[in-house]
Amino acid sequence: MPYITEEYDVCVVGAGHAGCEAALACARLGMETILFTVSVESIALMPCNPNIGGSSKGHLVREIDALGGQMGINIDKTFIQSKMLNVSKGPAVHSLRAQADKARYSALMRATLENTDHLTIRQAEVTELIVEEGTVKGVKTFSGASYNSKAVILCTGTYLKARCLYGDVVNHTGPNGLQAAGYLSESLQKNGIELFRFKTGTPARIDRRSVDFSKMQEQKGDEQVVPFSFTTSPEEVQIDQVSCWLTYTNEETHEIIRDNLDRSPLYSGMIEGTGPRYCPSIEDKVVKFADKERHQVFIEPEGLYTNEMYVGGMSSSLPEDVQYRMYRSVTGLEHVKIVRNAYAIEYDCINPRQLFPSLEFKNIKGLFSGGQFNGSSGYEEAAAQGLVAGINGARFCMGKEPLILDRASSYIGVLIDDLVTKDNREPYRMMTSRAEYRLLLRQDNADLRLTPIGFQYGLISQERYDRVVEKQRLIEQEVERVHHVNLGAGAAVQKLLEKHGSTPLKTGTTLAELIRRPELSYEVLAELDEERPVLAADVVEQVNINIKYDGYIRRQLKQVKEFKRLEKKKLPENFDYNQIKSLRIEAKQKLNLYQPVNVGQASRISGVSPADISVLLVYLEQMYRRKEETDVISTGKV
Repeated sequence: MPYITEEYDVCVVGAGHAGCEAALACARLGMETILFTVSVESIALMPCNPNIGGSSKGHLVREIDALGGQMGINIDKTFIQSKMLNVSKGPAVHSLRAQADKARYSALMRATLENTDHLTIRQAEVTELIVEEGTVKGVKTFSGASYNSKAVILCTGTYLKARCLYGDVVNHTGPNGLQAAGYLSESLQKNGIELFRFKTGTPARIDRRSVDFSKMQEQKGDEQVVPFSFTTSPEEVQIDQVSCWLTYTNEETHEIIRDNLDRSPLYSGMIEGTGPRYCPSIEDKVVKFADKERHQVFIEPEGLYTNEMYVGGMSSSLPEDVQYRMYRSVTGLEHVKIVRNAYAIEYDCINPRQLFPSLEFKNIKGLFSGGQFNGSSGYEEAAAQGLVAGINGARFCMGKEPLILDRASSYIGVLIDDLVTKDNREPYRMMTSRAEYRLLLRQDNADLRLTPIGFQYGLISQERYDRVVEKQRLIEQEVERVHHVNLGAGAAVQKLLEKHGSTPLKTGTTLAELIRRPELSYEVLAELDEERPVLAADVVEQVNINIKYDGYIRRQLKQVKEFKRLEKKKLPENFDYNQIKSLRIEAKQKLNLYQPVNVGQASRISGVSPADISVLLVYLEQMYRRKEETDVISTGKV
């Protein structure tokens, strides 16, 4: 019987959060796309925490939406609680976080995929890459069928050679007991792709009916919900929300854990992979933070139509009997019933230094990858990479230049740049502290920063782009006007200042100068502004931020200008840095290993010093001068 051969533009392997965004981007850009999954029921699965967003992760979701991705739209329609985090701090670190109804989130994303033109879903395990002369040509499945394509995007998540562990129990499955992908790793290695072994984990799921909420602190959502997607009307997300609950571990909990560390595969040596530093298991917390008397535990609902609840903060790989004792030592969980055991999961992923910033492999043309397969952690990080890989996979098929987002443009740019330029020996997690230009890269202005790019690359409609252009015009117009509104030291002004605990005026000033005072704002001063126009809330927000933080914003813009200067200085492909004698040995080794695309990227590689960059700049200048002289001689033109 002959094998089946199918033809597509793009094959996407894996239908988690990265694969969904990659497949949707390709299909929406007109590419005939096939999306492979080991189980159709696992599309956009949330095998760990039942939420989207969070500190810095909320920025990523907003940016995905601004570029034309789906995650923000999906969570806006399926959330059951929403909160804006870090509101007591400055706007640079404000981040949305929403509890999802996990089943509804997955079902809605599946429906979106199923009803997208140019997109086919296929339940099959991909076992082999088809590569000819350094270019990917498609994939083969376990059945032996071939799917030829111009580009392949790998979004395998935590499924490659996955195994789940707790105590001495080892299940060779993917998350939630789903089928693992056992064969593709070998094909990747045969094609020269370096693999790592990473691990992550998840806490137990418990029965709501066995929880005593009266002993816990109720955690409610925001009274006024802010949507993730810039296309979602704020009125649509003002819903009745469910509560989460806060409790704590105690010394008894910690004693149970310490007494059984030798039975944890984390400490017995059974687990080979490296886990995420910023999302440790409860065993790690007890060992590494021995001085802490307690750790927070969040009890979070998994959906509206299930009694399963997530025990946030207590992921573990301890044996089943220890899990019962450990969880039941926590206040409010004394009689808890476990629905699903906590477990650790190990899986194969790549060393991301093998990728260009476009997320295309350096050694195989047309092969892209995104998500946890790239050595990151988290749904949001995965979706962001999937979107970029999808856009660039489609553009590869079209013969067009890839989309490269830099560190000054977005958190997505920071995420990808960190992955491809740094030595990541553990799952990478996005954090606001990683973004050096975070005052410019706020979650509230993601549409202004990235929607024009989404429009340029074909995922944003003309209507949506025009709305953003108009929004930008209104912001700039109002900021300019406010700088020219003069206020005297009259009674009305002094009364308002006194009301808000602000220092009285001795002489006249501008409205902008008053807005910059910490205790005042554009909204607070509205009654003193007789010519203030009626503006939408999102425009008002931007006007206030732009004026209040004007000095800081200008300073960061100046820093970005210098950053852009280095980013524009391109480096030759496949260059032998041993030719540059003045470079230190470590710098030569790292530059040869990473093959950075520009000087800016080279400057961020660990082991490459500022002195090395100076040497590199001098060498480039000499190289360009020699090239110009050669061109003059060959053409005879001066």
